[in-house]
Amino acid sequence: MTTKKGFLAGLFCGALLCAGVLSAQKPVENIDPNKHANLAAAQRFIVQAYDKAVEAQKENKDQLGDHAEKAKQHLVEADQELKAAAEYADHRK
Repeated sequence: MTTKKGFLAGLFCGALLCAGVLSAQKPVENIDPNKHANLAAAQRFIVQAYDKAVEAQKENKDQLGDHAEKAKQHLVEADQELKAAAEYADHRK
């Protein structure tokens, strides 16, 4: 019985890890600017900031500690929140 619980726990942790990796991808522009001009503009700036952070990491040969990577993660999260805000507004109409 404990082997089954261990297997399920491992499977669950693996699924969480995969979800984390998938969600940590580059931000994308997927908000309709005709419906949400300001949110779309903010999302465009997030994509630009993410790209600049990538450039900074390359130019500095990853000598930025973990800070640039954390900033990129925050930008991905901000991108997701803007998309969620647009979807929330769409469903409230």
